[in-house]
Amino acid sequence: MWSPSVSLSLWANAWLAGKAAPDDVLDALSLWAPKQSVTAYDAVAAGHTGLPWPDVHDAGTVSLLQTLRAAAGRPAPTPGGPGRLRGTINVLMPVPGDVRGLTPGTQFQRDALAAGEAVVVANPHEPDTAIGLVPEFSYDDADDEESFPDLCALSWTVYSLPGAPVLDHYELGDAEYTLRSAVRSAADALGAIGLGSAAADVDDPRGLVEQLLESARQHKVPDHAPSRALRVLENAAHVDAIIAVSAGLSRPSDAVDRFAAPLPALEALGAQSSSEARIAGDALRPLTAVVRSARMAAVNAILHSAWAD
Repeated sequence: MWSPSVSLSLWANAWLAGKAAPDDVLDALSLWAPKQSVTAYDAVAAGHTGLPWPDVHDAGTVSLLQTLRAAAGRPAPTPGGPGRLRGTINVLMPVPGDVRGLTPGTQFQRDALAAGEAVVVANPHEPDTAIGLVPEFSYDDADDEESFPDLCALSWTVYSLPGAPVLDHYELGDAEYTLRSAVRSAADALGAIGLGSAAADVDDPRGLVEQLLESARQHKVPDHAPSRALRVLENAAHVDAIIAVSAGLSRPSDAVDRFAAPLPALEALGAQSSSEARIAGDALRPLTAVVRSARMAAVNAILHSAWAD
């Protein structure tokens, strides 16, 4: 799992579908931060979810579950046929130049783009009552200038939306095929670049990639997830870790940094010259879009699989 929004969406969706317990959702979120809180951004969002308003204060983790339940509604029989009308939970991963799914000109769009992620929850019985959630990490002040601040909480802000966004469909089979080529390209780039001047300080770049992957594997996926989707997520994580190591970042990536303890070897990667970093970035930058699309396809497949029966 590479972001809190993915963890929340997959586990909350499994819970609403009866495939997971509330504690499963809370346990998944606890791996990101020891405390969770949720706050309404506006009065309409508060009305849809039951969050406090106008005296805004942070509600706890249990209130986050209540917020999701209220926003999604309860499944009901489909009029005139089999199946159930159910609320939908979707993940957005906006990046500059691609803000699909975000309502233009809204605070939700600005905050989701700044975070690089968001969750959208819609109720099919009330199409005008969708909400969006954006996470933000909070840190305690460091004791001294040389220490990193301690991660202390993950805060979710809830925004009212004019309706559920129309989202693109990502085909899992196509994503897996494209990703296979990306894995080979990333591995070739890792060997060709050799991490430049930083290679002298990093004995085993591939071992460092594996360390990042092991950190990512702390985050579990619901049992109903299709094996193909899990394979795509694992391959995407592999490419992402290679990109991070080859690019010479001082942290694995914005996403991985949130759950991976700082790895000393990564600090050495900052020794790369600007020209070496540029070469690495040029070689690997096209792969980031492939990773993003593959992850979205896998997440969508897992979300749908919770309601398959």
